[in-house]
Amino acid sequence: MEIQFTLNKKQVTAEVGPDTVLLGVLRDLGCKSVKCGCETTNCGLCTVWIDGKSRLSCSVLAASVGGHEITTLEGVEEEAAEFGRFLAAEGGEQCGFCSPGFIMNVLAMKRELEDPDLEEIKEYLAGNLCRCTGYMSQLRAIQKYMAAQKEKDGKEALA
Repeated sequence: MEIQFTLNKKQVTAEVGPDTVLLGVLRDLGCKSVKCGCETTNCGLCTVWIDGKSRLSCSVLAASVGGHEITTLEGVEEEAAEFGRFLAAEGGEQCGFCSPGFIMNVLAMKRELEDPDLEEIKEYLAGNLCRCTGYMSQLRAIQKYMAAQKEKDGKEALA
């Protein structure tokens, strides 16, 4: 069946089967940031936004996204690069394999939670697995990024 949806602000059409998962369709459309790490919805590598909400593309049937808006890391490159600088400064980028899904969730968290504490951050990101690290460098990067964003938003409100 043919479906149409918005991918990173562009209208796209894809031919999908009834059991085709969104992950494969997105990769076929060139979104290589969307990765398969577990096929069991446990790692977060395939995180995308569907209508602005984080979802695991390995668990979403492609046929269900017709008419919806899908955002991948390719669609938020500037914002992702800004957080990436914080991640690199704290040594939290490690091998980078898990980074796209992780970054998508951090950016979603920034939109959804106002001034989250460490426990809220941990809970929000509980579904993102990193095989390289103990997470502390990533948590420091998130806290510094969130603080910088809050300061930036405050300055913009005053302007």
